[in-house]
Amino acid sequence: MISPDIKKKIISIVNVFETGSAEGRYDLIAIFPDGRNGSRQITYGRSQTTEQGNLGNLVERYVALNGVYAAAFKPYLPKIGKTALVDNKEFKDLLRNSAKEDVLMRQAQDETFEVLYYQPAVHFFEAEKFTLPLSMLVIYDSYIHSGSIPVFLRTRFSEKTPLRGGDEKAWTKAYAKARQNWLATHKRKVLHPTVYRTECFLNEMEKDNWNLEKTVLAHGVKVP
Repeated sequence: MISPDIKKKIISIVNVFETGSAEGRYDLIAIFPDGRNGSRQITYGRSQTTEQGNLGNLVERYVALNGVYAAAFKPYLPKIGKTALVDNKEFKDLLRNSAKEDVLMRQAQDETFEVLYYQPAVHFFEAEKFTLPLSMLVIYDSYIHSGSIPVFLRTRFSEKTPLRGGDEKAWTKAYAKARQNWLATHKRKVLHPTVYRTECFLNEMEKDNWNLEKTVLAHGVKVP
């Protein structure tokens, strides 16, 4: 079982990867050419969901909560993910201002990242009989950064999950290495620098920090 304190630490580490802050920068907007066919898109929030990914779900949740900016967001709901909003100043200002000024946007983000990313990661973790906090961190980060534990990456190494009779530490290390190689050689060069994520995990494995009891150095930020 992952305790509430360890869950908080896992989320804090991923928040650092995404926004440079353990608490997460709810108002952060970044633009990357990592959308369909290399198109530019908005990434937003505490754990940086994308315009062509789950940003629409996040804004829909905020509107359902009847946030301060709900009425202003409503006209954009049919457009998010379908019509490029990456250069729409009004929309980006709404995203920033709602996160800065309305606690309901922060609530919507927390709920969205919990339902769409953390819980699916927990499902994989438990279904495959993992038990160690560092394994959960590796799995959750993969869901945040890549949307899942991609099958094509799992076929690049021979280790098996605990459910299938494998060694948990061996599988987690092999997966982190496979993911690191994939990121480092990806055709989208914007992904190359993100190997700092897998380097962090491999460093913690070298320190035998499988229970995440020691301070983790996450992309230059110490998470106690």
